[in-house]
Amino acid sequence: MRFLLFLGLFGVLLAQPRHGVRPDRLVIRGATVVEGNGTPAAGPLDIAIENGTIVAVGRVPKQAGEVEIDGKGKYVLPGLINMHGHLHNERGGVPMDYNYVLKLWLACGITTVRDVGSPLTQALHVRAKGETGEIAAPRLFIYPMLGRVRDPGAARKRVQDIKKAGADGMKIVGTWRDTMDAALQEAHSLGLPVAHHIGVEETRADDAVRNRVTSIEHWYGIPDAAIPGGVQNFPASYNYMNEADRFRYAGRLWREADWDKLMKLFDSMIANNVAWDPTLEIYEASRDLQRAQTQPWFKDYLHPVLEDFFRPNPENHGSYFLNWSTTDEAYWKENFQIWMRAVREFSRRGGLISIGEDAGYIYQMYGFGMIRNLELHQEAGFHPLQIVQQATVNGARVLGQESKLGRVRAGWAADMLVVDGNPLEDFKLLYPAAANAGVKPGLMWTIKGGIPYSAPQLMQEVKAMVLKARQSK
Repeated sequence: MRFLLFLGLFGVLLAQPRHGVRPDRLVIRGATVVEGNGTPAAGPLDIAIENGTIVAVGRVPKQAGEVEIDGKGKYVLPGLINMHGHLHNERGGVPMDYNYVLKLWLACGITTVRDVGSPLTQALHVRAKGETGEIAAPRLFIYPMLGRVRDPGAARKRVQDIKKAGADGMKIVGTWRDTMDAALQEAHSLGLPVAHHIGVEETRADDAVRNRVTSIEHWYGIPDAAIPGGVQNFPASYNYMNEADRFRYAGRLWREADWDKLMKLFDSMIANNVAWDPTLEIYEASRDLQRAQTQPWFKDYLHPVLEDFFRPNPENHGSYFLNWSTTDEAYWKENFQIWMRAVREFSRRGGLISIGEDAGYIYQMYGFGMIRNLELHQEAGFHPLQIVQQATVNGARVLGQESKLGRVRAGWAADMLVVDGNPLEDFKLLYPAAANAGVKPGLMWTIKGGIPYSAPQLMQEVKAMVLKARQSK
């Protein structure tokens, strides 16, 4: 009897997690923990997980039947919350398996995605398969497009249909002021959050504030609302539908904003609980095209459909680098400096900053774009602990999930990352180990709802998908 008990305990000690299989009880032993709320790392600590929920953080006694991850020398932090994701199943009209996107998100530590703009039926279908464990997928919060509806009545009806279909929120792009007012009134009455992608259009950030949108995406509309006279100094030849024009002169926008007016706008955003999801990384190619085109993970992990979509082509959104010049990059470098200063000041004044990637455009791959955002937020002047908070707790707050997601704390969902090394020293450690090519250890486990996913194995699966797609071209 004692011999059998010894074998049982020995089995507990040796039990290892199985990729994609949720154990009844999973314990991470002796890790250094970053909770996600901005407080410093602490450890060594054990973390016990049962039925997809964290049940204890501290010293956890061993129990028969549990599975263990050795956390010695490793850091644990909450799963990343990508607040601007796109569940693409095509690029430029050419089919691409959405599992490519899902696996990359998980492999890069993303356990929750706010999907902004995917076809609603498709996104609901994928979410259902992810929730049952049929496919490996992050949690999905689905925000379909309002669409370019023509009148306030149609806008109200569209919002009602979105809510009835089971969406978590909605996204507004390129709408008129009266249409936006009607849509937001209906959304508020139904408790439907709204992400506002503002372009160069009739509605600006002050309209977003007046209508109390949940978040402003990217940054268009913010400096526009602070330009004396309200109109950017466009050349007479400017055509917004020509993306080379659009993005070239977007790089000259922040310099025209009046700082005092901008601060008044920020205070108004903060007073009306309007968050900001700046998506810094998606515009990085504009300031350094060569860097964007030669990212090391392209070699093994860039899907050929996505690769074709990235090539300069006026037919593809974001593929506007037809005659990109040193002058354009110089303006964009200045644009980033002012933009980063503005993001930092918005946060300093009490504004809520979240992090989203907007990958699948402009040379940014899914998952990798999210991690690059963390690095750019550090370049903007934020402390690594603030950045982790922006990518976890703050995202959960914007989603209305702050009591469930975004922390390594008992009672919260078991969404967390196990990293070999200290990501607070180097965010590059959050890139999956396979993508670091042996130079750095990197992310080892992404745990979503108590299901452990091996990041290196996910990357092997992605590599096989890419190789197969390349061979079939």
